[in-house]
Amino acid sequence: MHKDSVEWVAWANICTVQRGFLNIANQSAGLVSSGSEPDACGIAGEGGLLSLGDGGIAILQFPIPISNGLGPDFAVFENAFNHTFLELAFVEVSSDGQNFVRFPSISNNDTSVQIGPFGASDASKIHNLAGKYRADYGTPFDLEELKDSSIIDINNITHLRIIDVVGSIVPEYCSRDSRAVIINDPWTTPFNEGGFDLDAVGVINSTESSSISPIDSKIKVYPNPIAQVLMIESESVENYALYNISGQLIHSGTVNLKTILDCSNWQTGVYVLKIADKIVKLVKN
Repeated sequence: MHKDSVEWVAWANICTVQRGFLNIANQSAGLVSSGSEPDACGIAGEGGLLSLGDGGIAILQFPIPISNGLGPDFAVFENAFNHTFLELAFVEVSSDGQNFVRFPSISNNDTSVQIGPFGASDASKIHNLAGKYRADYGTPFDLEELKDSSIIDINNITHLRIIDVVGSIVPEYCSRDSRAVIINDPWTTPFNEGGFDLDAVGVINSTESSSISPIDSKIKVYPNPIAQVLMIESESVENYALYNISGQLIHSGTVNLKTILDCSNWQTGVYVLKIADKIVKLVKN
């Protein structure tokens, strides 16, 4: 998902980091040092990057909790310079900051030969690992996959933990996917920008964006989910634009007190309304 998509409703705004090693097989070389915690906050592509190093950990928090909606609920951005140089990370979520659940990951890349520091991976063989896509494109995650967990509330995710995958195929140092298969990614990367380079985490579904409540004191959009019509009320004249899930503009206009849109022929799915510099996510069942 591109960083300029209309689907983003919020971005991580707090980050704490535990730096990883320049080279986990030579720990005397020390820890990575590139970037700072604020670099992982805010909009993707703006500001710097936070390098985690071998096995480094970043914990992100959000202005509004993430919720389980239709389709992916958030996405993690890395800075890969092409589609094959992929530095990966595990993703875990929590609704209390204490108990975390990891997304079940899969890596089917060959493990017979080590991918070198600038070697190539096949993204089509990777699932539920952050860093699958190049810079400016976030890797999406769907909380629905964790619906059976008893220790988190998938409709109130407050913390996200990103853990660098140590791409070594040496069993002593390696990281493994949810099937205990070794994950092969570029290694060693013994420089201060090594390991997973966290750019940002964007929120697609939040507890606020899925609410039926007014989006502010002067604008109301209802009902949500959408029925046969969509009502947009505003105390002032405002321009609006409505997009489908692919980011295509399907309707635009001006609201003057009240606008009623006929939605009877709309396809089932997710829509995004932009009005008065605000974003509302809508669902048509």
